[in-house]
Amino acid sequence: MRFGESLFRARRKKGLSQEDVAEKPGVSRQTISKWETDETLPDIRRTKRLAVLYGLSPDELAEFDADVQELQNVIEKPMRRCPTK
Repeated sequence: MRFGESLFRARRKKGLSQEDVAEKPGVSRQTISKWETDETLPDIRRTKRLAVLYGLSPDELAEFDADVQELQNVIEKPMRRCPTK
């Protein structure tokens, strides 16, 4: 799940409007919209405030649906070395 979608779902689950949420971290409704559409991202302090507002931990709020096999491939991929002079 995208981070913006996670923000959107958490807000809707609490029954809050974008305007309601915007008041808490002191941003505009348009900023909340941009965060929810992944156009921009909130900084870590605002992410923490949103998590508290939504009754979630920051980790729960930022949870992504990562493809385990893709991550495993990245881990196992040999690192390229810089050419020596």
